[in-house]
Amino acid sequence: MSTLEIKDLHVSVDTPEGAKAILKGVDLTIASGQTHAIMGPNGSGKSTLAYSLAGHPKYLVTDGSVTLDGADVLAMTVDERARAGLFLAMQYPVEVPGVTMANFLRTAKTAIDGQAPPLRAWVKEVGQAMDRLRFDREFQERSINEGFSGGEKKRHEILQMELLKPAIAILDETDSGLDVDALRIVSEGVNRVKEATGLGVMLITHYTRILRYIHPDFVHVFVDGRVAERGGPELAERLEAEGYDRFVNA
Repeated sequence: MSTLEIKDLHVSVDTPEGAKAILKGVDLTIASGQTHAIMGPNGSGKSTLAYSLAGHPKYLVTDGSVTLDGADVLAMTVDERARAGLFLAMQYPVEVPGVTMANFLRTAKTAIDGQAPPLRAWVKEVGQAMDRLRFDREFQERSINEGFSGGEKKRHEILQMELLKPAIAILDETDSGLDVDALRIVSEGVNRVKEATGLGVMLITHYTRILRYIHPDFVHVFVDGRVAERGGPELAERLEAEGYDRFVNA
C-alpha cells in the first residue's frame, strides 16, 4: 500500500509581471487502489498540480508539503520521484529524436529497478504489453514519439506505466485528442495496471467520457487553484450536465 499526501500546497510561476500564484492551498490524499478524478475549467491549476508533483522546474512550491509513504517528495529530484513510485503521463508527450522506444523503455526500467531486466524475458514482456495496447511492435525501433499520432503517443505513455509499475500515476488529460477506439484502449490499459498492481490514480480531465471507462472513486473540482468541491462519481455527472459556471461565478 502506498499513499501520496498533499497538504496545503501553494505553487507559483514567474511571469514578466512577477510571481503569479497558481495553487493556493491544495489538500489531497491518494492511496493505492484509488482513482481520483481532478476536474475543473481551463486555468484552474490542474496541470500545475501534476507538473509540480513531478518536479518541473517552472513551478515553485512556496508552501505546503507532499509526501509519498512518509518520504518528502519535494526534497527529491525528478528522477528520485520516479524511482520512488511517481509516474506522470503528459498531456502533450514530447518527441525525442535519436532515442528508440526500445532503448528508452529498457533504460527506464533499469533506472527504476536498479538493475537491467533479463533481455529475453524483457523483450517478451514488452511485446505482450504492446499487443494488449494494439500497438505495432515495429514502433520499438522508432524514435520516441517522433511521427506518432496523438493516440500512439498516449498509448506509449500507458505502455511505460504498464512496464514500470509505479505506485501512483498522474494522468494529465490522457483523453485529450483521442478518438473513441483509442480512448477505450488507453482506458483498458489503465484499468489493467490498476487491477494488477494496486495502482493509485490521479486522473486530470475536463470531460466525463473517460470516466465511463475509468471509474473514479472520488471527484475533486478545481477552481482558481483550490479544491472547490469534493464528491463521488455522481459529482462528475452533475458537472457534465451543469458545467462549471456555479463555481466560477461564486
